[in-house]
Amino acid sequence: MSKQIGVLRAVGTVAASAAFVVTWSSGFIIPAFATVDVSALTLLVWRFVPLAVVLLAVVLITGAGRGVSGRDLRAQASIGLFAQFGYCVAVYGSVAAGIATGTVALIDAVQPLVVAVLVGPVLGLRVRGSQWVGLGVGAVGVLLVVRSQFGSSAAPLVAYLLPAVAMVCLIVGTLLQRKSSVETGVLLTLTVHVTVTAVLLLVIAAVAGALTPPSSASFWLAVVLTAVFPTLAAYGLYWWLLRRVGITALQALLFLIAPTTSLAGGMLLGEPLTLVTVIGFVLCGIGVAVVLIGDSRPDDDDRKTRPDGVRPRSRPEHRTVEAW
Repeated sequence: MSKQIGVLRAVGTVAASAAFVVTWSSGFIIPAFATVDVSALTLLVWRFVPLAVVLLAVVLITGAGRGVSGRDLRAQASIGLFAQFGYCVAVYGSVAAGIATGTVALIDAVQPLVVAVLVGPVLGLRVRGSQWVGLGVGAVGVLLVVRSQFGSSAAPLVAYLLPAVAMVCLIVGTLLQRKSSVETGVLLTLTVHVTVTAVLLLVIAAVAGALTPPSSASFWLAVVLTAVFPTLAAYGLYWWLLRRVGITALQALLFLIAPTTSLAGGMLLGEPLTLVTVIGFVLCGIGVAVVLIGDSRPDDDDRKTRPDGVRPRSRPEHRTVEAW
């Protein structure tokens, strides 16, 4: 029975991981279509404000926020400020500036290496040697994927700082979530993040005069799609997988975002898709596989140094990233 449960758990995790990669990638593709004739700020504010109202109503009806302290809510608000507001504003600004979607997705592909460097000093965790190899292979694949897309747009050079800003925001939000002791459910977590983002966007859009939405059906279709897929589905899966598989495995999955986005951009937007891109796809897949295999193996050093039958020490300094 336990073996069957383990298989079902693994299948569920794989399915959730695949859904995460696809829905997160949609957050780059949909704005590329929707912001051609509409301000990116207008699309953003209407992506979040109605969704915030719906989520608040659901939390109120279900009682999902019952017993949650003000401290926990403030902590989640701080996380949402970086992980959702800062990230989404910078991504939409990048796409609106004309940077190719695959290039913008580079922010997600560089993040795993930055996080791997930071988890030691910030969280007191460590990354195995084999996982470093996988992260390195994935990084090479990403560079190949986006190489053909640099220079394919008329975006000013300064606009390429926006993806870097987005990457920093998501990293800060992710590390804050892992470092905090807050254990709110995914529904409440999403609700707080979306509400904080909606309030800030509402104020900014009102000041900028970008609050009035167009009446076109295509705009409202884009609003629904961005609310459901890159917001509810992608962010919900991001926080769920962070707890389910650990920070290293989740960051490795981000290596697949750039290839997926580039493939979709090539098919739907006519962005460059060459043999170099395909080779990059393969290397990204290999990198993710190496990280996940390393994530599932017992700790060799720990196994060698402790007697049989003795449980590993549970102090934070002895925990690996994936066991946190």
